Amino acid sequence: MEHRIKVILGAICLLISFVPAQLRAQVRVGVGVPTETPAGSDDLLNYASPKEYEIAGLTMTGTRYLDPNSLVSLAGLKVGDKIRIPGEAIGSSVRKLMESGLLDNVELFATHAGEGKVSLTFHAQERPRLYRVNFVGVKKGEQDNLKDKVKLNLGKIVTNTITKNTQMAVRKFFVDKGYLNTKVKITTIPDSARNNATMRVSVDKGQKIKIAKINFDGLEEVDESAVRMKMKGTKEMRFGRLFTPSKFVPKKYEEDKQKLVEYYNKLGYRDAAIEHDTIINNGGRTISLNIKLNEGRKYFYRNVDFSGNYLYKTEQLRQVLGITKGDVYNPEDLEKRMNGNPGQDLSSLYMDDGYLYYNAQPIERAVEGDSIDLEIRISEGKQATINRVILNGNTKTSDHVVMRTIRTLPGQKFSKTALIRTQRELATIGYFDPEKIGINPVPQNDGTVDIEYSVEEKPSDQIELSGGWGGYVGFVGTLGLTFNNFSARNIPNLGAWKPLPAGDGQRVQLRFQANGSQYQVYSLSFTEPWLGGRKPNALSVSASHTVYKTFYDPLNPYSIYQSLKGRTPTGSYTNTAVTIGLGRQLKVPDDYFSLTNSLTYQRYDLNNLDLFYIGYKDGISNNITFNTTLARNSIDNPQFPRNGSSFSLSGSFTPPYSAFKTTTETTKPEERYKWVEYHKWMFDASWFQTVFGKLVLNARAHMGFLGSYNKRTNIGPFERFVLGGSGLAGQGQFALAQDIIGLRGYDDRSVYTADYNRVSDATTRSQGGVVYNKFVAELRYPVSLNPSATIFVLTFLEAGNNWGSYKQYNPFDLKRSMGFGARIFMPAFGLIGIDYGYGFDTIPGVKDKASGQFHFTIGQQIR
Repeated sequence: MEHRIKVILGAICLLISFVPAQLRAQVRVGVGVPTETPAGSDDLLNYASPKEYEIAGLTMTGTRYLDPNSLVSLAGLKVGDKIRIPGEAIGSSVRKLMESGLLDNVELFATHAGEGKVSLTFHAQERPRLYRVNFVGVKKGEQDNLKDKVKLNLGKIVTNTITKNTQMAVRKFFVDKGYLNTKVKITTIPDSARNNATMRVSVDKGQKIKIAKINFDGLEEVDESAVRMKMKGTKEMRFGRLFTPSKFVPKKYEEDKQKLVEYYNKLGYRDAAIEHDTIINNGGRTISLNIKLNEGRKYFYRNVDFSGNYLYKTEQLRQVLGITKGDVYNPEDLEKRMNGNPGQDLSSLYMDDGYLYYNAQPIERAVEGDSIDLEIRISEGKQATINRVILNGNTKTSDHVVMRTIRTLPGQKFSKTALIRTQRELATIGYFDPEKIGINPVPQNDGTVDIEYSVEEKPSDQIELSGGWGGYVGFVGTLGLTFNNFSARNIPNLGAWKPLPAGDGQRVQLRFQANGSQYQVYSLSFTEPWLGGRKPNALSVSASHTVYKTFYDPLNPYSIYQSLKGRTPTGSYTNTAVTIGLGRQLKVPDDYFSLTNSLTYQRYDLNNLDLFYIGYKDGISNNITFNTTLARNSIDNPQFPRNGSSFSLSGSFTPPYSAFKTTTETTKPEERYKWVEYHKWMFDASWFQTVFGKLVLNARAHMGFLGSYNKRTNIGPFERFVLGGSGLAGQGQFALAQDIIGLRGYDDRSVYTADYNRVSDATTRSQGGVVYNKFVAELRYPVSLNPSATIFVLTFLEAGNNWGSYKQYNPFDLKRSMGFGARIFMPAFGLIGIDYGYGFDTIPGVKDKASGQFHFTIGQQIR
């Protein structure tokens, strides 16, 4: 044996010598130890006549780190016990000590014997403790991954089980990477001086095994390419295969076989099975797979009946289930129709009306030919009302902020759809980790149910800090602070400042942007999402002030490259804006809809600056705008949506001053634009759908239209559309009474189609367009959904255009681009992104040929 037990009692039991009664005999039992047997001693080795002894003493010696008394207790013996010698109790005590896994060797001694009593001493040798693990034959990066995978705790006692499990875990690690012939040898190097041991793990990975060929036998009804597509982790070798390597991983192979059968089941092949499969070693670095399929027959629904239903008629249940005679038999689809679509499935019909204990079981009542008769046996149960709503985990956010979001209130009937909707609402308010929102209905004996919600707070405040060198205009910097869970009522409470009063769900945003001494923007906004605290009526107030100065001297073309220090501005522009808005949630068509109305006043002050290149250099323009927005938002997660959609239609209207004017368009610009006049319409739509796994498709459409109230009044230069680039203002360029919309793959503010012959005229182009279209399709894949850093990569197709007049408007004349990018969302900094876009189409006067470029974005881009 690997571990020696130096105990001999005959073959198993205690060997003890006879000693005179008057002598204190030291009798040792062990291999090769002579034993004296003086006359008159009790014969302890008489198997024919075992004698009973009382244990007078029990001791443990040889231990350095383990408690001797605890080890003695493991032996199962105690002082005062009566045992028979020879007997099973002695051998059993030694076995128990060895089975504990703490000891490497045990010796048993009888120190006193006589007068019907015996004293026993166990001498133990402790197993060594793990001091260090050395990996041999693997790379440094693989060593780090192995340590995380194997999870060996230093200081732990080294046992055969630990050694074997480590060997298996290391081999599995490399087998999962395609190294099927991996050999692992483990050697334990003891250090007896300190009772430690070093584990040396030697790995011979061998060569990575790839799949040369996958052969299918039995394919008749289903296309072979579709079958191969379903085996996502098991692919043949092929030139150019990068993202789906052809290495053979047994675990993935087994998963793919199961997915293949499930795929057949979805198509109606209820009896489909893999009869057998063979792995053929090709004698080198490749294998071949032979898979024998039995597709079976394709089945269809014939009759679908219900039993046990008293609340709803069978026809009503059939209508909700949505399965008719002749439909393909699909167990997965059946499960979704019964339990998988909140608000639309069969379970919601009952559970949204309080029947928490509802249960339905589909039974195949008859299978004849290719037809299946299905019976759905329903147990309706009793209605349950909500007794209590319990909230756990909100350490920062006030209870009333969370409770006003919850849609399951005490006294209401239980509702499955309300539970799912509450989970979505808790995720979208942005204060909690969406991946860790828990819901637990707890039935009570009185027929009620308690609903327990568990949340985990996440940082929601954000800081925007960016900077760069803006050439002749100097340093470009932005500082923004957003407090998303502010508490205005706790401002007088100094104890609530940690560092600011928080927990009431209000939002405060401060922002400062400076482009050297040329451009500064100051803004402040406050939002109360529940004005009055009873209904979700959102009050928002914001103010901003923009200052822009120009130092360009037309008599000195090089003045733009000279330092601004000490120079006097040649022109300036200021814009002061104040907005107040009130939004509310609607009940119809459904409660995903909201309506927001706002009133904005802006004052533009031009001082020797022809901002729009129309001869309007000096004057003051006033802009009073009423905006109304109808929106619907059902996305499931604001950081990385997987499902849902967002739509909004907004209209902005100034008073129709021209209706009261008698002057014509020949009026001087400073008079013509003293009061800004326009109407503006914006439509934005975004739709999210999981394609498969974690891959998400996002399709977007954006449109904007700017118009005048009558034909004798031209559309002014204010609020026009500027298209192209990242959608940010950019260094030295900024949003002055314009809407900036991104179009990746093209230069900032460059995409424009004008209604004039000189299409390269930059003067007209800079005014912006009066109508634009933009369409986007993105595929997104999450790298990390950790709330501290949500990261996803994307690839996109994008097309859009901007027109200077409605005469030129052609919704099919679009500038196309494609590319890829990445986004990272950190609670402290918001969403940061980088994209590479390649534009395919030329833009007269700006772009002569297709090219690619990088774009940097900050914040959640609306358009």
